[in-house]
Amino acid sequence: MQAKNLDLRELLSFTPEGGVMTFMGRRVLLFDAEALGLLRTKLIDSLGVTAARSILTRFGYAHGKRTAESLQAEFPKLFADSWTGPKLHMLHGLVSVDENIRGDGGDDAPLVKGYWHDSYEAEQHLLHLGMSEEPVCWSLVGFASGYVSHWTGRDVYFIEDRCCGKGDASCHIEGRFKENWGEALTPYLPFFHGNSGETGFSELTFALREAEKQLKRRQRQVTDLGDEFSGSGIAAQSVAMRKLIDLTRRVAKGQSSVIVTGESGVGKERIARLLHDDSARAGRPFVAVNCGALTETLLESELFGHAKGAFTGANKDRMGLVEAANGGTLFLDEIGDMPASTQVKLLRVLQEREVLRVGENEPRPVDIRVVAATNRNLGEDVASGRFRQDLFFRLRVIELRVPPLREREDDILPLARIFLEQASRRAGGKVTGFTPQAADQLLRYEWPGNVRELQNCIEHAVALCSGCRAGVGDLPEELRTAPPKLKVTGTIRPLAEVEREYIMGALQVCGGNRARTAAKLDIGIATLYRRLSEYHKLGYQV
Repeated sequence: MQAKNLDLRELLSFTPEGGVMTFMGRRVLLFDAEALGLLRTKLIDSLGVTAARSILTRFGYAHGKRTAESLQAEFPKLFADSWTGPKLHMLHGLVSVDENIRGDGGDDAPLVKGYWHDSYEAEQHLLHLGMSEEPVCWSLVGFASGYVSHWTGRDVYFIEDRCCGKGDASCHIEGRFKENWGEALTPYLPFFHGNSGETGFSELTFALREAEKQLKRRQRQVTDLGDEFSGSGIAAQSVAMRKLIDLTRRVAKGQSSVIVTGESGVGKERIARLLHDDSARAGRPFVAVNCGALTETLLESELFGHAKGAFTGANKDRMGLVEAANGGTLFLDEIGDMPASTQVKLLRVLQEREVLRVGENEPRPVDIRVVAATNRNLGEDVASGRFRQDLFFRLRVIELRVPPLREREDDILPLARIFLEQASRRAGGKVTGFTPQAADQLLRYEWPGNVRELQNCIEHAVALCSGCRAGVGDLPEELRTAPPKLKVTGTIRPLAEVEREYIMGALQVCGGNRARTAAKLDIGIATLYRRLSEYHKLGYQV
């Protein structure tokens, strides 16, 4: 899993009736922001601004370093991602991170530079103490310094030079290695270490660690934070889907016929409905018909309607779906399966804007927009004579291609969470999320059945889950045994790193059985043990 895929539901656990809450396996507490603001006020009133700032900065430093240590122990892959720190800062509810620019920290360039919005410290300082003459995000600066110091293995300090608490439009911070700050850092060092120096901080961190070890609870539950939608009713985090939704909305403003293409199960009807809902026809009917689900005779009757006595069983006049969609949108799913004779009649509807019921001689005018969908290559069907070329060009004024799920990895977890919430609600609401291992396994799979297969898989997991989070064991067998996906992107990784990822993934697939893992990898058991020992020394959990 990558930092961008981190979700509070996979990290925060609690019992619905109250009690112990954990974040990444460590006990956490919920505090009202205003109560913390009052505590801040009392510290300043009792000890003065300098002492209060020192306490809150060191508290934030310990919090940041402890968070980094926990992450490194529990999720070493996420720890390696430089974006995980800012993401955790946001998941804690402390601040919103924007424009986080990373560098190597060399020469005069900062290691980190960014903007913060919605700082709880700035908000509370303004609420209880009014406008400040100096930046006030003391614990947030401490958190960033502690986290990045542990992440880099070197002393890193952040300084806030602009702050909403003193009237600036946003909070601006920079982080540099200690030696690169020069004299500019000298006024700030006492807030991090004070008279007690590093010893005080080390004692505070050690005390936190020992307390968390005693109070850690392995039982986790995950809260439901609601569906992740793109604003269109479609989960779309990937660039490909966002581009498709943007194009669909632009196409919706016109009246041209549209064909939606894509593999089975990718959600072509969803796109067709978005096209209708964003058009001027939104208040009129959206009528869908599956052209492959009906025989030739029934399809013609369903589409165009029939007159009384037109055929056996036609005991009254009946309006067809084309007429029913008058003023709105007619969605023709699996258009490639439409019989040749029906293709001719549909072409007439598109050309003449009128429909002729079966058994009648007088056409009826209709105003419809046709949106067709297919998982076939209609160009090849045209070449082979299976599909009319003139109809093909009438329908394909605009083509919208829905990418398969394997090409939009960023959408897998948002979609899975939506389906889990829906399935859980139908089952009584006991399952609220996935374990991190299950979420990783969802990302490994290629999803040949696309979104429909994902939905079925999540229903399977919810049905089998006995706890509050769906685990790897609750997934269908083909997902449990899915090997890691290895692909070459713009960044080529060292071979040893790829090998390590694959071996660790194979070990997980084999349920931790090392003998079976070695057999599957076709290596000796001694070789596997040697590799795992090396990974353990590197800090990976094996």
